[in-house]
Amino acid sequence: MPAAPPATPTPTTPPARPAGARRPLLLAVCAALFAALLAVAALAPLPFSVTHPGETTDVLGERDGEPVITISGAPVRETEGELRLTTIQATAPDATVRLPDVLRGYFAGDQAVLPRDSVYPQGDSTDEIREHNADEMRASQNAAVTAALAFLDRDADDVTVELNLADVGGPSAGLLFSLGIVEMLDGDGDGGDLTGGATIAGTGTIDAEGAVGPVGGVALKTQAARRDGATVFLVPADECGDATADAPGGLRLIPVTSLSGAVESLRALAAGDHVPSC
Repeated sequence: MPAAPPATPTPTTPPARPAGARRPLLLAVCAALFAALLAVAALAPLPFSVTHPGETTDVLGERDGEPVITISGAPVRETEGELRLTTIQATAPDATVRLPDVLRGYFAGDQAVLPRDSVYPQGDSTDEIREHNADEMRASQNAAVTAALAFLDRDADDVTVELNLADVGGPSAGLLFSLGIVEMLDGDGDGGDLTGGATIAGTGTIDAEGAVGPVGGVALKTQAARRDGATVFLVPADECGDATADAPGGLRLIPVTSLSGAVESLRALAAGDHVPSC
């Protein structure tokens, strides 16, 4: 009987690794990539500005020892109450804002994150931006004086108004400047104070015809106003929605579209009559 051929060994195949065993490695790789992306994002500069409530200034009072409004050529009234213009403060135009700054500002109740282009002109240097804001303030002051004197039917050749607020930029103080001039020259028009002795705050651009326009940052300005004692805030009507979203308690919001409308609302408020609200 012939001998049987030697047995050929059967090749063995290593058992396949279960799919579940590969998952921890895949997750670890993904986590490492995600962490790397977060690190890059956290360090990368972002085109935002972080803003918060700024100072308020009573235009009927003084700033740095000097009257904010100085009037010559006409009798000036002794006033009670306050008319406070409001501001916001933002990170400098050349500041580097990163993801952690944006996240903190987004979740903070007293901050807001805005596109840098909405706060500062795009592409300008820091010095050019400051000069641009100063030019806007000067134009706003000129318009405020023109609007107030026209409202009071006063001749600009007879009445001289000087405004002293050099360290505040932009056009958003226009409405409050005009109201301050009206208060100092005419009050409520009937011998009383336009403020009714209260602390009134507000914001809004103004043109030479007395039209009031929106300014931005209203929600932060209402916080600054209430912090400094205001009980009433004059809001450009187009920004009522923004103002009411996070309005602090105890602050009445009155929409305005013009200088004459603002004066009418303040007269009605002082007299206890109906006044529109946001």
